[in-house]
Amino acid sequence: MTRFIFITGGVVSSLGKGLASASLASLLQARGYTVRLCKLDPYLNVDPGTMSPFQHGEVFVTDDGAETDLDFGHYERFTGVPAKATDNTTTGRIYTSVLQRERRGEYLGATIQVIPHITNEIQDFIREKEGSADFVLCEIGGTVGDIESLPFLEAIRQFGNDVGRDRAIFIHVTLLPYIPAAGELKTKPTQHSVKELMSYGIRPQILLCRADREITDAERCKIALFCNLDEKKVIPALDVSSIYEVPLTYHAEGLDVQVMESFGLEDNIDLDLSKWEKIAETIKAPEGDVTIAIVGKYTNLADSYKSLNEALIHGGIANKVKVNLKFIEAEIFESEDPEVYLSGVNGIIVPGGFGDRGVEGKILAAQYAREKKIPYFGICYGMQMAVIEAARNLCAIKGAASSEFKVCDVPVIGLMTEWVQGDEKQERGKDGDLGGTMRLGAYPAVLAKGSKVAEIYGTKNISERHRHRYEVNTNYIEQLEKGGLKFSGMSPDGMLPEIVEYEDHPWFIGVQFHPELKSKPFDPHPLFISFIAAAVENGRLV
Repeated sequence: MTRFIFITGGVVSSLGKGLASASLASLLQARGYTVRLCKLDPYLNVDPGTMSPFQHGEVFVTDDGAETDLDFGHYERFTGVPAKATDNTTTGRIYTSVLQRERRGEYLGATIQVIPHITNEIQDFIREKEGSADFVLCEIGGTVGDIESLPFLEAIRQFGNDVGRDRAIFIHVTLLPYIPAAGELKTKPTQHSVKELMSYGIRPQILLCRADREITDAERCKIALFCNLDEKKVIPALDVSSIYEVPLTYHAEGLDVQVMESFGLEDNIDLDLSKWEKIAETIKAPEGDVTIAIVGKYTNLADSYKSLNEALIHGGIANKVKVNLKFIEAEIFESEDPEVYLSGVNGIIVPGGFGDRGVEGKILAAQYAREKKIPYFGICYGMQMAVIEAARNLCAIKGAASSEFKVCDVPVIGLMTEWVQGDEKQERGKDGDLGGTMRLGAYPAVLAKGSKVAEIYGTKNISERHRHRYEVNTNYIEQLEKGGLKFSGMSPDGMLPEIVEYEDHPWFIGVQFHPELKSKPFDPHPLFISFIAAAVENGRLV
């Protein structure tokens, strides 16, 4: 029998509902239960694939090619359970489905309304998870009180009534702001948020109260009194130095115990949280540190590179070092000397991106890393910039660029119009919908024998997740390899270049995929382990 946990948020956005969901799921796993996480996003976009990273942070891609919210990165990193396309839906997707069914006449001439048609569609999305795990944790995006969230709140209210209290509970994440002038945390915003939620017919069984300092017993008692809860179900969710401490702190505050109690389940398990304790200890007591420069175009919002940031931390955990991230806007290099910003860093990453803004700066970053023998990791767009840099400076291919750029005389990087995924041929055109013209999801690659990447992975066959439109033009591979850039990873049919590297460089690797999407704190991605190890070695040589 599957039990459902719905996680809502109030007071303000960005309270960490996704992190709370992932952490609770990891605690349930530690109790021996299977879990599945899903999310209902209230925005009208069909998916976040065409959103600017400045608007919504990174887009997290699943193995089956779904473009999802960045919270799915937390879900996978904390539980190790691969997310699926069917784990995420949006207002846009719900309405699209309902309207398509209406056009096909499936509603037998009924007047289509938010209730029951939209809310039923949302409930169908939830019911599809029945039997897939012991616990399904469903996060509702947005903040209680937002007009966009209303159909989702009504849907989960109906769903909770249908399955009963022994199979569905509600957890509400709120904020207790500290007012310096008063010298105290304020509980009123939480009271109002719970009141708002209850006006929709939802009474939360557990409150997770975010705060930047200790919540006193008197404050917890006051919240419990005015929110009609047992005091022990008011759980402090205090700020911590690392997100990987959250499962430990939630367990210490009794969150998982209260979930068991809310479902009427026995709490007789001695949890083994040693893997989380080990991670937390390593982060708190590193044996050294390295500085990694991230030369990108969305550096004003750290969440634009959320999975990358976390994967670097994972590489640091594996090497027992602290990883300091230095974000640098690529456009700066187009007017200033990269030496000013990159001198002294132990490694350079050029991450993924779209469009031609800042590309010359990224190319200069790749050149600087190659010439100065600094470890370089080019991811997706970063690999393409390294290829263009090699074409221009090692192979004397004048005008080498990408057809993604406004000006492109020689398309070293171009739009691949067709490829094979599994047993099916995939096609795309430059005029197609932006959300449907990318190579998305997991693809296999074959690594060259004796290459650095083959040594790092310890195998010649790999599978990694992709999200890009343009590919390296294979017509230039021979010329590029004569210049010293080796293509050490290719698609099984040899049509799609996946990895490049320099043999005469301490560590210079470019990959067309996004390895950061598969890295986890307790299972760091091998490329990030190796890259940070190279950065540590570079630090010793400086």
